[in-house]
Amino acid sequence: MSDPTARPDPDAVLDAAVQADPASLRRSVAAGSIGVFVHWFDWAVYAYLATTIATVFFPSDNEVAGVLSVFAVFAVSFGIRPLGALVLGPLGDRIGRRRTLSIVIIVMALATLAIGLLPGYGTIGIAAPILLVVFRLVQGFAAGGEFGSAASFLAEHSPRARRGFGVSWLEVGSLLGFLAGSFAFYLLSISLTEDQITGWGWRIPFLVAAPMGVIGYVIRTKIEDTPEYRALEATGSVSRSPVRELFRTNRRQILQAAGLMTMMHVLFYAVLTYLVNYQTDQLGHSAESAALLSTFASLLGLILVPLFGRLSDRIGRKPVMVGAAIALLIVATPAYMLMQTGMVGTVVAALGLAVILSAILATHAVWSAEIFPTRTRQGGLSIAYNVTAALFAGTVPFLMTVLISATGSLLVPGPYLMVAAALGLIAALSMRETAGTSLLRDQDLQGAAPVAPPARTAPDGVRS
Repeated sequence: MSDPTARPDPDAVLDAAVQADPASLRRSVAAGSIGVFVHWFDWAVYAYLATTIATVFFPSDNEVAGVLSVFAVFAVSFGIRPLGALVLGPLGDRIGRRRTLSIVIIVMALATLAIGLLPGYGTIGIAAPILLVVFRLVQGFAAGGEFGSAASFLAEHSPRARRGFGVSWLEVGSLLGFLAGSFAFYLLSISLTEDQITGWGWRIPFLVAAPMGVIGYVIRTKIEDTPEYRALEATGSVSRSPVRELFRTNRRQILQAAGLMTMMHVLFYAVLTYLVNYQTDQLGHSAESAALLSTFASLLGLILVPLFGRLSDRIGRKPVMVGAAIALLIVATPAYMLMQTGMVGTVVAALGLAVILSAILATHAVWSAEIFPTRTRQGGLSIAYNVTAALFAGTVPFLMTVLISATGSLLVPGPYLMVAAALGLIAALSMRETAGTSLLRDQDLQGAAPVAPPARTAPDGVRS
């Protein structure tokens, strides 16, 4: 006879929770990925159209000053993301992953639509850049809840033995967004004149992104929450104060995740965002060739990220991440030296960095998700991701432009990437291996009531 006072066994609780069938898992992957696709499509388009947006909203006799103004708005919108993370991340630990995913995507879609319809400086004067800043802040606030919600959702819906592969689709969505953004910029460049792009063409990608956000909202409202979160609900174990609990019990995990994410952010924006401007402004390559190289780097990532995710399931998160950090530490500066030799050198260096980026993208989200308990997972992921994004991601284009202008050296990005690699390596070496471990732990069910034996068995292959 079972002890009525015994603490619930985490595996028994998960077995008792309603499990998703394979079709539901595919819908869950789509729901988790579509939001990051829309988000990064918007951010990529904004970065690629920086010069055009500077002309429309920040007219200036000094072209560098105009571009810096656009990158400053880029950085400011990152600055508000920690506030969004602090609100929306813990909210997901209280009301569920699905609900916060739905809130985030509809807010981002509405802000993107507003930017696409916003009149320029020549029409409404100073109100134009002010409203641009406001809408970018709204996007940044909503984005503060996107990664933590989506990463938690995918991690908790993925089979234990294939969790790295499952969560890697989060970054596939990110890369697809950047790929679509770079391709949209390429199409604009070859289809319209410069005057047409400045006059109205720049609005097209933003107006296209808004309906995609609405589609994502519909998908997200029609899916179930994760088995782990429903297990917390079923046992009355949902945290009432996830922020307080997070900073009381998971400070080490926050710092570890922040180290991995700092390395990821800096390399991501250096390769897929800033490198376009670096090629055109510093190396003298055409905008079309720069956008095309970014497209190839994204395509390479689309192929490699799921493969590295699966590799991390087989050999562990630690070997993949440590290997990538060491590689970045070694090749970062030589890569930018190689870019100075011409277009061929630029292509080789950019694709080499893209391979390293793929390994990091495939591993950082799942490893970070696995080190947090379910009760505070979304809040921990959101805060670690967005604080580091505010400090080290949105500032990459701005800092690189300023430092290269101040020093006259085109090698500045190399040492910057080396510092980020060192931080990521330190974090990875301090972390335990988590591949194949359960996401629902004893501490998640503290104070929970005993649960009845499972009513039915999960379908084969859903959870191993």
